[in-house]
Amino acid sequence: MFPISVVIITYNEEKNIERCLRSVQGVADEIVVLDSLSTDRTKEICGQYKVKFIEQPFLGYVEQKNKALEFATYPHVLSLDADEVLSDELKTSIFEIKEQWQHDGYCFNRLTNYCGTWVHHCGWYPDRKLRLFDKRKGSWTGTTIHERYLLNDNSAPQHIPGDLLHYSYYTVDQHIDQIKKFTTMMAQVQFQKGKCPGFLKLVLNPLWCFIRQYFVRLGFLDGYHGLVICSLSACANFIKYTKTRELFSARDQGE
Repeated sequence: MFPISVVIITYNEEKNIERCLRSVQGVADEIVVLDSLSTDRTKEICGQYKVKFIEQPFLGYVEQKNKALEFATYPHVLSLDADEVLSDELKTSIFEIKEQWQHDGYCFNRLTNYCGTWVHHCGWYPDRKLRLFDKRKGSWTGTTIHERYLLNDNSAPQHIPGDLLHYSYYTVDQHIDQIKKFTTMMAQVQFQKGKCPGFLKLVLNPLWCFIRQYFVRLGFLDGYHGLVICSLSACANFIKYTKTRELFSARDQGE
């Protein structure tokens, strides 16, 4: 039997963390929560479970997730976000792997719940994630908000049955607030890379984003929420480029 450390990073996750902790009971031989100094009941709720709770100021998504791995006792790790839950089928798959670990990493599909609706299209599913791995065989990498676990030598993970259930946004307002935050971060990344979007990109990319998600990736089959998701994705695309252009404009005016 291969023991598994479940590793979770948190910040103000009182609405989600208990559901996540309950879902890994029986699967986890250890639960590590690396918390970014939450001001809500996250720490209190974790205290009701057998959790190794560590507080660490937020370093960035990639850096925080790599830091969390340092506190895992066992080399075999299941990395989750606080708003994620293991489906019963995925639990069964993980139990089988614990009996006979054969690969450097394992990936599975993530199914997202948006405002109470499970989203099966829009490019949101199957959202394949590598979350079960030998921490000695890779590390977290990526940009500011697009972090991913990369195995050494780019070796391919084994895909296993079962969905990781992701409870993303409870309201559209919450989604919009996240867009405001993430587009600012992404604009900073583009600015630092020296990539100023031209006018055509500002106009055409958001339009293509909507067409791709709503029509090509069948977002219309997700009904009302599919329309909301695809529309907001296009808006986020536009806002990101607008904020990026503003950064370049402010720099040029300051020169």
